[in-house]
Amino acid sequence: MAASDIPACLPPRPVTPPKQKLPAKACDTHAHVFGPAMRFPYAADRSYTPPDAPLQKYLGMLDVLGFARGVLVQGSAHGRDNSAMLDALQREPARLRGVAVADADVSPGTLRQWHVLGVRALRFNHFFRGGQLHYRGGIPLDVAATHAAVMAELGWHLQLWIDVKDLPATIPTLKKLGLSVVVDHMGRTDARAGINTEGFQSLLRAVEEGWCWAKLSGAHRLSLQAPDYPDARPFHEALVAANSERLVWGGDWPHPRVEGEMPDAGRLLDLFHEWTPDAATRHRILVDNPAKLYGFPN
Repeated sequence: MAASDIPACLPPRPVTPPKQKLPAKACDTHAHVFGPAMRFPYAADRSYTPPDAPLQKYLGMLDVLGFARGVLVQGSAHGRDNSAMLDALQREPARLRGVAVADADVSPGTLRQWHVLGVRALRFNHFFRGGQLHYRGGIPLDVAATHAAVMAELGWHLQLWIDVKDLPATIPTLKKLGLSVVVDHMGRTDARAGINTEGFQSLLRAVEEGWCWAKLSGAHRLSLQAPDYPDARPFHEALVAANSERLVWGGDWPHPRVEGEMPDAGRLLDLFHEWTPDAATRHRILVDNPAKLYGFPN
């Protein structure tokens, strides 16, 4: 595809400070850095072109929201080149952790080097539309078996980009790998389908059993009812009820390839507080769980 044919993403909205102050050591576990393209070029074979969202803009967003810590997830616009994300980890080793992507030919030695820099997981794409992976540049799930032994050695988890409609058929493969699994964006289903689908119920059981985690992120990807996404709330509440010890929160800044209205990360954080009324549960999701999952000091 020619660069001129690749859809361009809107820039993120200015972030509104949240209504409620965050606890110390709170962590936003899902965001991306993109570019600057002059230094970190975007992949030629990509599904979208984001606006540059470099480290300093990302840190500014964390500061406005009040997050002491953050986790950067490799975005598919950079394909299989983790350089922008790894550079950010090198520059902010105390504050940041990362989720990388790795082809089958990435060596165990390279994974161990990434661990020293702060990488704590590999992300795999099992998200299909029309029988094909929806995002070009992602690593398919079948590559995970190549890296599973080293991931287990390092204490890494497997982050999975999946529509939960495909989760029931995928669970045997995930369990065979023997790794903790983190599912992106509450399973990225369509909120109009409701919480009683086979796919979402399988996610609830996996979270309840404890071998699977879920990110309370992406309300704006489940729902088109901006800015409050009321039809996404039942998914959030069902996951909290299933097992709050296996949940983390993420804002998904700078919200690449959003299908509806561009969200405000500050409003998304306000919704987290509204939808999670118990203070101890909020602390667990924002502080304790990410410290455990990503290896931040207590």
